[in-house]
Amino acid sequence: MHKHILIATDGSDLAKKAADYGLDLAAVLGARVSVLAATDTWSVFEMAHKAEAGVVNPLERYESAMAKAARSVLDDVAARAKARGVSCETIHAADQRPAQAIIDAAQAHGCDLIVMGSHGRSGLSQLLIGSQAAKVLALSKIPVLIYR
Repeated sequence: MHKHILIATDGSDLAKKAADYGLDLAAVLGARVSVLAATDTWSVFEMAHKAEAGVVNPLERYESAMAKAARSVLDDVAARAKARGVSCETIHAADQRPAQAIIDAAQAHGCDLIVMGSHGRSGLSQLLIGSQAAKVLALSKIPVLIYR
């Protein structure tokens, strides 16, 4: 069945539940996992605004904060994988659109299933901003398990 599962997480409560589901599935199947945290690209307008407000090195501060947050999320999932006896590698995709980072990581690491949470957006908000889960579903060439 599945031998290598990509678990995409942002550290939210729903993403943690999805990660646990993916880890439990990996344990049952004897699969290994790659855990991905993607940090979105920075906004040139936001960085310019911060620079104008006197913030020193706003881009460096942003990237450092995002790297620290991603490391915390990844370490948490890696610890839960270890507790289950699941082989786990962690990946931080910095300055990338999350959906594309998920697709790229799954392909680059030879994953045969993607597990991720859904925030359950619907109606106007989904039309305006889109859902990362919906984008992954549309782009993925491998199965995607959306945890709700």
